[in-house]
Amino acid sequence: MKQKFDYIICGSGAAGLSLLYNLLCNDVLQHKSILIIDETVKSSNDRTWCFWEDEETLFEPLVFTKWDKIGIGNSQGITFYNIFPFQYKMIKGLDFYELILNFSKQFSNVQFKQEKVKQLYSENGMAIVETEISTYTAAYVFNSIIFNKEKLQTTNSLLQHFKGIEIETAVDCFDAAKATFMDFNVTQQHGHSFMYVLPSNSKKALIEFTVFSKNVLSEIEYDKCLQEYLKNNLKIQNYAILHKELGVIPMTDVVFATHDKNIIYIGTAAGWVKASSGFAFSNIQKRTKQMVALLAANKKPILKRTLSDKKFHLYDRVLLEVLTKNKLSAAAIFTSIFKKNPSERILRFLNNETNIWEDLKIMSSVPTRFFLPIALKKIIQNLFTKS
Repeated sequence: MKQKFDYIICGSGAAGLSLLYNLLCNDVLQHKSILIIDETVKSSNDRTWCFWEDEETLFEPLVFTKWDKIGIGNSQGITFYNIFPFQYKMIKGLDFYELILNFSKQFSNVQFKQEKVKQLYSENGMAIVETEISTYTAAYVFNSIIFNKEKLQTTNSLLQHFKGIEIETAVDCFDAAKATFMDFNVTQQHGHSFMYVLPSNSKKALIEFTVFSKNVLSEIEYDKCLQEYLKNNLKIQNYAILHKELGVIPMTDVVFATHDKNIIYIGTAAGWVKASSGFAFSNIQKRTKQMVALLAANKKPILKRTLSDKKFHLYDRVLLEVLTKNKLSAAAIFTSIFKKNPSERILRFLNNETNIWEDLKIMSSVPTRFFLPIALKKIIQNLFTKS
């Protein structure tokens, strides 16, 4: 017999747990029966999310540290920019998991199952989830699991892959008021590469080596680049490693489905990761909040692609092609954009929140000969294909 719920969430990552938390914080929906299914239990600090906001929002109590200035670096040095009214913020994965998992224990209508999802489908107006153990049904299934990962391997796709180490030094080495957002003064032999330096105080910082390329590196290669940067760029030789993290984020111009009858896609499976930068946390919060508002109003939680969505998807497709074909380096693009625009405009652009005139200001910051032909090609393609 199929176990029945109001909502089922497949995948307990950032999108799935954000949706759950928003549901449980909503007076209208918090008593709905909810099932969360995932192969793994979120019990380790497996990732760190960084994002920018101009206000305090739902997860503000989890913010581990935040900065008013961010730096962009190249071989000439690092330039720091005041990002007011925004702040650049960091949340640790384990803090996020523990908050939501502990909060959900207050609700007897919430269940967790550690099972592998085999398939999803709709039948007789209901969504069906089949796992290796059982079958469940609900009015809506919210799915963040990507079953066909080959779909992500399109012509214009890259992987954003990285290794980060949180270190502690014996003496003061960091300015806790400043975060290095992208320092391109590292080897570019592996792809478009840069470092984050995210200090939590004068002796502790997360140092992360990030690459945009087709293939991931061996852990030895990540470690080599991290060690060289610490020694040659930061002049740090004595330190203790407190924590390590590895990750891979798809950067693809695929147009993802938003829903299939009673199955609603969320997170990476819905294309909520920004294709040209890999940022997702802020977009996840915005989208899950919108879905919950629709459900509370007794409407279908389907977020239709707006003209703005299509506009920024075009921009991402163009930038991805420039990067994949190495027409211009990420270092040249981002250093030029930050040099020629107010930081507020840039961050709103990266959050898909600017208008067309602001977009044009951003675009005029880089050589149009690399971007305009690709943009025209994409527009023509869109005229003959559905998006």
